[in-house]
Amino acid sequence: MDKEKEIVLKKAQDDGVKFVNLQFTDLFGSIKNVTITIEQLEDSLNKGTWFDGSSIEGFARIHESDMYLMPDPDTYALIPWEKGDEKLARFICDVYTPNGEPYSSDPRSILKKVLKQAEEMGLVYDTGPELEFFLFKKDNGRISPVPHDVGGYFDFSARDLATEVRKDIVLALEQMGLTVEASHHEVAPGQHEIDFKYEKALKCADHAITFKHVVKAVSAAHDLYGTFMPKPIYGENGSGMHVHQSMKDPEGKNMFYSEDDKYGLSEKAYQFIAGQLKHAKEFSAIVAPTVNSYKRLVPGYEAPVYICWAQVNRSALIRIPRISPGRESGTRCELRCPDPSCNPYLAFATMLAAGLDGIKNKLTPTEAVEENVYNFDDAKLKEKYIDTMPNSLGDAIAYLSESSVMREAMGEDAFTKYVSAKKKEWDSYRTAVTDWELNKYLEVL
Repeated sequence: MDKEKEIVLKKAQDDGVKFVNLQFTDLFGSIKNVTITIEQLEDSLNKGTWFDGSSIEGFARIHESDMYLMPDPDTYALIPWEKGDEKLARFICDVYTPNGEPYSSDPRSILKKVLKQAEEMGLVYDTGPELEFFLFKKDNGRISPVPHDVGGYFDFSARDLATEVRKDIVLALEQMGLTVEASHHEVAPGQHEIDFKYEKALKCADHAITFKHVVKAVSAAHDLYGTFMPKPIYGENGSGMHVHQSMKDPEGKNMFYSEDDKYGLSEKAYQFIAGQLKHAKEFSAIVAPTVNSYKRLVPGYEAPVYICWAQVNRSALIRIPRISPGRESGTRCELRCPDPSCNPYLAFATMLAAGLDGIKNKLTPTEAVEENVYNFDDAKLKEKYIDTMPNSLGDAIAYLSESSVMREAMGEDAFTKYVSAKKKEWDSYRTAVTDWELNKYLEVL
């Protein structure tokens, strides 16, 4: 056993851990879990823990189902809401095949693969996602989109009734190793945001998965339901997952900054932005992966619809946050189309692949658009070379299906499974008869 594993095993024993959750995600971001006892942890750290991959959506077929989980020692954390003497810990795991190779459809392994490609170019990818979520009341145990409060952006008590809930979420996150930077009420009733530290993309994706787990658990303890559904309430702002991004060199220098540019951006930053703008339609079905995602991506609710970039303009797909003097190392670009229903491992992998394609091919973005693009008519959009994001999951799948860059980033196996599953999801929605249709047509036709 190597030193890192010895240290984490001893820590778990010293912490009085009795049970250990081994967690990973399926292809679509759902958290999966198997629990072992502390007596089994040493063997799991050394040799892995076997499981049946054929029962996990987007994983193996029945005749190739044997897989094993390898816990990542760096992800060890106690579960803070589990009380009593029999403490419970958590590891996030990588998935391996019986021959000891990373499983090609494991989302965490896919992100690691694309990060390695960046490293081979001398680049380290940092991210900082801002996950928004809703807290809804429960009605006799049933879940319905009834907001917990009537607060608005940055509201305080008494309109914001979730101050204590957010405080408990923050405390739990910190106990699980996340550094929380801010928490506040968002624009819509019952909507909230908690931001955590900006860092390397793999750790940030792990933290996003932990964040979702904690929000669900703590809100349930308050007899509320926390949801990351992008657009649960008609006529209100939806929940996004804006992702701040930058590249460093191996020594930690920000490769996106240049003092000679009016936006403070380097040539690499412009190339990265151009790559993401070029491939935005193609990764849309990854970063905004549900039917409901496209109810959020409509004009008028601060959601990005138009494929352009800017500094102060929040209607743009990519925004360049202002950096104060002396903080040039914080130069970054913010992609605003992802939402929290996505799998963060796949989202970061495909976003990075798009940006790297821009760097490899030395792409140049169109000029920044600082006007409110929502006010543009079709002629003005054409004049400014501004395209629009897909307006449905069906359209997004069509763009993804034809993307060689996304196919290469995800790998053939995961790409094929993902596209197939999303086509089925879209067909299920497309052929369903909804209440809207019944109310609109049943009596009049």
